[in-house]
Parts: sequence; structure tokens; C-alpha cells
Amino acid sequence: MRVIPERRISRKVAAINESPTLLIDTKAKALKAAGENVIGFGAGEPDFPTPEHIVKAALEACRHEPYHHYTPGPGLPALRAAIAAKTLRDSGLEVQPSQVIVTNGGKHALFETFLTIIDEGDEVLLPAPYWVSYPEMIRFAGGTAVELPTTEETGFRVTIEQLEAAVTDKTKALMFVSPSNPTGAVYPPAEVKAIGEWAAGRGLWVVTDEIYEHLVYGDNVFSSIPVEVPEIRDRCVVVNGVAKTYAMTGWRVGWLIAPADVASAVTSLQSQATSNVSNIAQAAALAAVAGDLEAVDMMRSAFDRRRMTMTKMLNEIDGVVCYEPEGAFYCFPSFQGVIGRTIGGQKIDSADKLAEVILDQVKVAIVPGEGFGAPGYARLSYALGDDDLIEGVTRIAELLN
Repeated sequence: MRVIPERRISRKVAAINESPTLLIDTKAKALKAAGENVIGFGAGEPDFPTPEHIVKAALEACRHEPYHHYTPGPGLPALRAAIAAKTLRDSGLEVQPSQVIVTNGGKHALFETFLTIIDEGDEVLLPAPYWVSYPEMIRFAGGTAVELPTTEETGFRVTIEQLEAAVTDKTKALMFVSPSNPTGAVYPPAEVKAIGEWAAGRGLWVVTDEIYEHLVYGDNVFSSIPVEVPEIRDRCVVVNGVAKTYAMTGWRVGWLIAPADVASAVTSLQSQATSNVSNIAQAAALAAVAGDLEAVDMMRSAFDRRRMTMTKMLNEIDGVVCYEPEGAFYCFPSFQGVIGRTIGGQKIDSADKLAEVILDQVKVAIVPGEGFGAPGYARLSYALGDDDLIEGVTRIAELLN
């Protein structure tokens, strides 16, 4: 009798790398639970509570008996309509509610998008530094992520020349994000338009992540590719959610906005994967997107103050260079001037090693840049209290100086 070798984990799943941001956050929280005075710059989530009117809507939804049962897979009709209205209000993009698919967070929306539009062997252009989950999702869908490196010299923005040099007959899509996680880069409207026109001329899909649309500072402005370039709309998927704007990371409500055929295909996929998103969370999201932006403005002001404080403090550390972020809530400093030193008795040969030493020696959690496609850098979230922010960077400065 032939013995069949046992493979307990599928090749596809075994190839997935754990999210380094969640890994660092888990380590920091475990140390805190053990009584350590840890300051975490790892998690990408606002430190503010969800606004009270949103919480109230969720409490009322708990008592609404129809929400105790299944609802339409693509989302509550009222929420899909409200998201369409919110999108027109905030970015100027007019869409039909039928184009909106409500998902279990923005990450789920991206995952379903790549599974729907990417085939085996397709290439996706991915400017780097990038959010850690983009390449993993692209690979899982059978595609190849083609990384396009950017640096402080270009404002961490990809150029048309880079895109043109990277495109092949296998290129299917461009992954575009502004404001950027992890760099905080914001593309000016003219550059957004130029990139959109280039993609349209090449017949490519554009997946645009707009989760940080309201977190833009100074003279920088958010602009949406399908608004700047209407001819791309039939080959564009917009991903967004309530997590960052409304301090709702734990509620897990995101959405994608897609052409009719893609929206229909995603609906079929979601019907077999998750069915509807939690009705209680959807009710909370409805209150968020249908409401005003007063709480958002308050949070943005706090983030703006903190970004300037963190940027200044990081640039005062010997060997550290920090580009001033223009959006989102992250600093992405270069620690390349630190690599090669011996710190705390250990040789620093990478940002990975540096993050490990900083957490061990001074109990501060940062996310090394290797997972973002940027060795020698690290991401620090400034979405935490002012006192903790100052204390955390001070600890790093004292260790490195």
C-alpha cells in the first residue's frame, strides 16, 4: 500500500508571513500584561475612544431584532447608500450603492479585491515602502508584487519613469495609496492625475487605498485617482473604512467601491466566505459615515501636534533621519546611521535587530522597516498620548546617544 506523505498545512497558507505590525503589538501587550512599563509605537490605531454617538447607535442596534439574523451579504442597504453619499461628500466621487461592498475591515476589502482581479502570473506594481499586508495578499492571489523603491529624496513618491520602466506584458494592476502607511507621504493632485492617466493609458487596474483620506496636514490635500482621472473608473477599486477616521479599528468595518462586474463577483466571493458583516458593527458604521466630521477634526489636530513633536525629537537623535510625514499617523525614520554600532552590548546589523534591542533594553516597541520593503528604516505611530510619545522617543534617544 502506498503511503501518502502528510502535509498538514497547505503551501499557500504556509507561505504567508505573519504581520510584523501585529506581531510587535502582541509582544508589547504581553510585556505590559506581565507588568513591564512598555510604550508601543507599533499599532496603527488611534488612541481615542470611538465617538459616543457611534457607540450609542451600536447599543440601540443590539435591541433591533432584525439585526439578530442574517442580512444581505454585500452590506445593509442603508449603509451602502450612506457610504456612497459619504464618498461623494468627502472625495467628490459619485458612485451607486450597488457598487459598494461592506467588508470585515479594510484589510478584508483589499484581500477580496486581489482575489477577484488577479490571476496566476499577473504582476502588480507596488511602490515601496508599502503596508506590510499588500505583498502577502498579492502573492496569495497568485500574483507577483513588483516593488518600486522610493526614498526621502522623492518624498517617498513613485515617479512615472519608475512605473514605465517596471511595466511588462504581465502587469495587471497598480497598488496606489495616499496618504501612505508607513511613510505619511501625500501625492499632490497633479501627481495623482498623472499617475492615473498613465495607468489608464496602459489599460491597467488601479487599487487605491483611501483609508487615511481625512488625516492630511499642513498645505497637503487628499485627492482621489478616479476623481482626478474619470476614465480610470471602470478599472479602479477604491478601498476605505471607518477604522482610522472614526477611531473604530476594533469594529471591523471597511468597504470597497468597484465597477459593477467586480462588485458582483466580490459579492459572490463574500457569500461563500463570511456572509454579512456584523449587523451591530454595520449600524455603528452607519452612524459614523452619516454623521459630521467634528470628532475627526479634533483627532487630526492632536495627530498634527504629535507628528511635529515626534519628527523633531527623532531628528535630534544621532544617526537618525526622519522625513516629515504629510498624512496618516506614522513617522518613518531612517536608522541607517545607527546600523553598524554596538548598542546594549549587541551589534546592530539591521532595523530588525535594532527594534529587538530597543524593546529589550528600554521597553519601547517600534516596527522595523524590513516588513515594509525598506531595510534600515522603522515605523513609529504617533497615535498615542503626548506624554507616552515624548517618554518613548526620549528612551530611544538615551539608548542611541
